[in-house]
Amino acid sequence: MKFTKIELFTNKLKEMKGFYKDVLELHIISENTNDFSVKIGSTSLIFKQSQTDSEPFYHFAINIPENKMEEAKSWIQSKLDLNIEKESDEVFFKSWNAHAIYFEDPSGNILEFIARHNLKNAVEHRFSSDDFINISEIGIVVDEVIPFVRKLNELGIPNWRDDSEGLTPVGDENGLFITVKDGRRWFFSKKDAEFYPFEVTIEEIGACSFNKQGNKVSIN
Repeated sequence: MKFTKIELFTNKLKEMKGFYKDVLELHIISENTNDFSVKIGSTSLIFKQSQTDSEPFYHFAINIPENKMEEAKSWIQSKLDLNIEKESDEVFFKSWNAHAIYFEDPSGNILEFIARHNLKNAVEHRFSSDDFINISEIGIVVDEVIPFVRKLNELGIPNWRDDSEGLTPVGDENGLFITVKDGRRWFFSKKDAEFYPFEVTIEEIGACSFNKQGNKVSIN
């Protein structure tokens, strides 16, 4: 599964534009007073000005070449501080065969660089932002994980791992919905998961909007 476009909300549009341009060294491909967009590998990422008083934040992950975690870590650490979990700034997910690091942008979004060693995407040149492959994860916060996972399954998106009421990943290593229970602490952060609306466009499936109606998250 591949995310071709992701649309998120922010209440710090100016600061976010500066971060993605100057810190992550991405090209601003479009902008106006209410939104801007950048290209992260094969995924277009759009930030829209929030129309409410809330302070939306999300979790998403960027695939990097599987042999470039050390260089990517050094590259981003020269610009900002990494998030820490149990006194470590890096993690190896044994069951996923992947290394990951985490940091935050001005809106408090929890970004992840992840090197998935099952994917044969190694490169030999020096790492730069041009090596971002795609956005491979986006978090969905719901009140009941398993029933919502079934809705994703009905769209033709299979589980990546077994059902778990705390966190169930749905999709594959190129694109995953990280479906988590409301209030669960995001790994490598001090933030409890909260739902904020967003939209994704999935290759061969199309656009899906995620919104909340009462206590239930809906897919449109």
